[in-house]
Amino acid sequence: MTHPDPLATGRLPAAFLTPGSSSFVDFLASYAPGLLPGNRPVVGAEPVAAPHGTTIVAVVCAGGLVMAGDRRATMGSMIASREIEKVFPADDYSAIGIAGTAGLAVELVRLFQLELEHYEKIEGSLLSLDGKANRLATMIRGNLGLALQGLAVVPLFGGFDLDRGVGRIFSYDVTGGRYEEHEHHAVGSGSVFARGSLKKLWRRGLTPDEAVRVALEALVDAADDDSATGGPDTTRRIWPVVATVTRSGYLRVPDETLEQVVETVVAERRAQHGHARGGEHA
Repeated sequence: MTHPDPLATGRLPAAFLTPGSSSFVDFLASYAPGLLPGNRPVVGAEPVAAPHGTTIVAVVCAGGLVMAGDRRATMGSMIASREIEKVFPADDYSAIGIAGTAGLAVELVRLFQLELEHYEKIEGSLLSLDGKANRLATMIRGNLGLALQGLAVVPLFGGFDLDRGVGRIFSYDVTGGRYEEHEHHAVGSGSVFARGSLKKLWRRGLTPDEAVRVALEALVDAADDDSATGGPDTTRRIWPVVATVTRSGYLRVPDETLEQVVETVVAERRAQHGHARGGEHA
């Protein structure tokens, strides 16, 4: 005897009415596991060509942190997009930046946002920042099969810790390994250049505004040496995505503010290069 489709009768399936885990990912794994990115069939033995996103930086500042990402996505030696967004709110008090396979990374972000929202609705409270970082690690671990096919997603996560009253940063590897970073960090193809810049520019006690400038300068330095990283595009007026996360919550920095900061940075560097060349001919 066949049972009628509960949706056809206007009723939800029993799985939706059964008390269970506060994890939406766990619920999906039991009800429709094929919808999880990591459970999709491997497409073949060769790595798949897909747009990749780089570079993300995060900076701890007084009262929180700043996260910033450039807008370029590449596919091999080609620029796949000049306007991709790589920094998103995970919830009201945390941010996630994506590097790696762009399509899967955006899907992971949406699933992570839903995971945190589901927990809050079921439990009636926010998950701790450490709990959020651990949930994200589990989700990345579930994507290991695709990562071995060249479809890796390596996010950078950070937020304001309501218990400690400080900003914290977490990095990951493709196996789901979770590592807390202190002061600042960067991921993506331009990360080695961004980290070098951050080491020189970061100092303890930065205000959020000062941290925004430090993050922007790190992206400019990364774009100067890494072809896959796109710097601020003053011709097309395309600026990096920059967000602050403080006790007041996640806040994206307006493009008008970023434009002013970029103009200041560019003017100062132009003056420095002009002075250096003038000295050479003196």
